[in-house]
Amino acid sequence: MNRTAALFAVVVAAPFAWGTDPAPSPAVKADPAVALAAAIDRQLANDWAVHGTVPAAPADDAEFLRRVSLDLTGQIPNVPDARAFLDDAAPNKRTKLIQTLLASSRHADHFAALTRAEWFPNAANDFQLGFQLPNLEQWLAGRFREDKPYDETVRLLLTADVNFGQRGKVEVPVMDRGPFRADDAALSVFYRVADGRPEQMAAATTRLFLGIKLECAQCHDHPFAPYTQEQFWQIAAFFGEFTPLSPVSPSFVGPLPPQYDRNRISIPSRTKAVEKVVEAKFLDEAPITWTDAKSPRQVLAAWLTGPGEHYFARNVANRMWAHFFGLGLIDPVDESYAKNPPSHPDLLDDLTRALVASKYDLRVLMRAIAMSRAYQLTSKLSDPSQADPKQFARMNLKGLTGGTVYDCLATATGYRPNPDELRNAGRPFDQGVRSTFMSRFPRSGKRTETPTSILQALMLMNGRFVADRTSMDKGDVLAAVSDASFLDTSAKIETLFLAALCRKPTPDESERFASYVDRGGPTNDSKKALADVFWVLLNSTEFLFNH
Repeated sequence: MNRTAALFAVVVAAPFAWGTDPAPSPAVKADPAVALAAAIDRQLANDWAVHGTVPAAPADDAEFLRRVSLDLTGQIPNVPDARAFLDDAAPNKRTKLIQTLLASSRHADHFAALTRAEWFPNAANDFQLGFQLPNLEQWLAGRFREDKPYDETVRLLLTADVNFGQRGKVEVPVMDRGPFRADDAALSVFYRVADGRPEQMAAATTRLFLGIKLECAQCHDHPFAPYTQEQFWQIAAFFGEFTPLSPVSPSFVGPLPPQYDRNRISIPSRTKAVEKVVEAKFLDEAPITWTDAKSPRQVLAAWLTGPGEHYFARNVANRMWAHFFGLGLIDPVDESYAKNPPSHPDLLDDLTRALVASKYDLRVLMRAIAMSRAYQLTSKLSDPSQADPKQFARMNLKGLTGGTVYDCLATATGYRPNPDELRNAGRPFDQGVRSTFMSRFPRSGKRTETPTSILQALMLMNGRFVADRTSMDKGDVLAAVSDASFLDTSAKIETLFLAALCRKPTPDESERFASYVDRGGPTNDSKKALADVFWVLLNSTEFLFNH
């Protein structure tokens, strides 16, 4: 992008509503998201009244704009979009913004990356599996772009057509072995990450889709929850086709039960000469009628995503809440049992019912949460009663991931990655700038407890990427603002604030920074002083957190 184009895009151009994505369709009557948002507000207001909690003030437009943009698209808006939203006087502009962001391709790409990282957090470190991840993210992005039901997505994952060889050998489908589906090739990563081991697939399935760390019962009964070792292996038996049992003894009399070699598994034992064999069984012990028409994985998927407001629906609703607020109503999100009850059980029930009623349309939950009063509260602490994050009486600060930090820096500075960087992004041994940021800012267990390090600070303060983007030679946005002769110093400062922080400076900030630039800083060079201001904004704590 040359300076003329950058000047037009940053200062002159009208907002383009997040690229070329179509405008969202008008809201329909009896919008379920509106009703759910009202239920969220009612449940939390009742809880605040009971506990004597004073909720924080509403977030101003700038705080809301940056927050919802990061949560729904993983990026901050550009200057024209930010300025247009802040200057818009329409009373429903926040609702319109939520709809626009959800309709954008950036939303689909962002949630595809989040889902992939949640499903396979360590797969990128594996050389062979790493090359499958871009295909998986593309498949997931297509699902989010078309607003496909989430339960259907999970069923496809659990029933992917993969070929089973020896233990630990999971092969991608090939054309000469029957119908080939590109979906299955992408989804085979789930089975390959687990090395074809039923116990690992059972652990991942229950943790991700039921919100239960059942693997704690793999070797012995769960120490805190009512789950037993036998129950763990009964779930693993649904993946028994990966490790078929030895042929039945010749003394066996009568026909073999359906799925005999696919729905049973041996519980490993170091003390018993003969290992115990268990048959696949649901956690709620619902009856199963085995037939050869459905594989055990298909039976499991049908139960797991079946009708009703049980484990799966509650887990999805809880994880969606955790995405927006930094912690779940059940927290940690994968420890759902009696001794770790939800902080707001009635609210979780409302979210779960709405999700099931919408047929697992995740956008209904997203819109409802983003429209709620709690989500639109400021993060600023104004009363001691707001200190407990589980009260949701103010917005919790959420640290940005490395990928998001990079994307925000790129948007703020006008950086456009070269084709090679885009092609290799996310692949094994990728040495691109984005991958470096991801390694310096690793994902943490809780977004509300984001760790910071000296390496992170050094990368932002002294790293080549930030240094280049805050120089007049390579920083497109900075150069464009500096060359805008029709802008006075205060207007230039305001533009840099919008680019970095999505807000206009306070009168005090505007006066101090403008005075610094007009004096030329320590070198008596106003352009270098303007670059100093931009560097300070990009290195601020405000830039690194979602408020």
